[in-house]
Amino acid sequence: MLNQSKPISVFNFKPGTCLRGKWHQRTYYIKEKLGTGAVGAVYLAKQDNDQWVALKISDKAASITSEINVLKKLAKVQGESPGPSLYEIDDWIDRRGECYPFYTMEYVQGESLDKFLNKRGRQWLGVLFPQLLEELEQLHRVGFILGDLKIENVIVTHRPIRLRFIDVGGVTLIGRSVKEYTEFYDRGYWHCGNRTADPAYDLFALAMMALRCAYPNQFRRTKEPKKYLITKLKQASILKPYDPIFHKALLGQYQNSQEMQQDFKKRTRHLTRKSAVPQDKQEIDWLEIVICISISVVLFFLATFY
Repeated sequence: MLNQSKPISVFNFKPGTCLRGKWHQRTYYIKEKLGTGAVGAVYLAKQDNDQWVALKISDKAASITSEINVLKKLAKVQGESPGPSLYEIDDWIDRRGECYPFYTMEYVQGESLDKFLNKRGRQWLGVLFPQLLEELEQLHRVGFILGDLKIENVIVTHRPIRLRFIDVGGVTLIGRSVKEYTEFYDRGYWHCGNRTADPAYDLFALAMMALRCAYPNQFRRTKEPKKYLITKLKQASILKPYDPIFHKALLGQYQNSQEMQQDFKKRTRHLTRKSAVPQDKQEIDWLEIVICISISVVLFFLATFY
């Protein structure tokens, strides 16, 4: 929750507001607010070179510096960098002379996971979740977990279709206490583990994202939270194909993202082979019918001609 004593201007820029960086003198024009969190607010802004960026501004210098350091580490990861790319770091001075740090990053366009699945079907979980697991694995390798992993902090991009995380506000060094979390996705809340940062913490949250897709209105814990979670998973028919994977993630039985990703790939191959048998047979049947009709037509014309 935001502290209500914060200057309103920092978190409520109106569309069209112009921000100029103190050091680089680059100008940004605010279009709309993308979100507000414990550390600050994120806006969609147009840079003076007409490039769209996500601009995050805060009055918490230490917290925003921590996020910047994470983005810098991610930029050094080999291959495609997980999370949004960092562009520029600067300060903004308001009319009272107060200084607020901000940074700009890649504006990742797309739609929310739940909206995408509602349109395309829940079978896409088997495609999208392994993609996110790849990004999580890269983050874990450099010594961090995402921490506050939830539907609101991921987005499905188009061209190509890919699930990406877009908020590093909850990123925590492995071994430290998770600094930012949302109760529904937090294993500590469900008595399924502690809040010490490790890869399994993110994997638990990923399983909770699946449950959130199955239960749009969410649900609250009971006196036996762990048992209740497993029951809700079993009752979620749309998650049935991947039930064993989410079950292991909820119980903390995966050591790393790769293990969970491999299980997804195995399960997807199995489901593909299983569904391919009747489909192939149907295609063969239609092919046989077409061939028979074609031969019959040719024979008819030959017989008529001669």
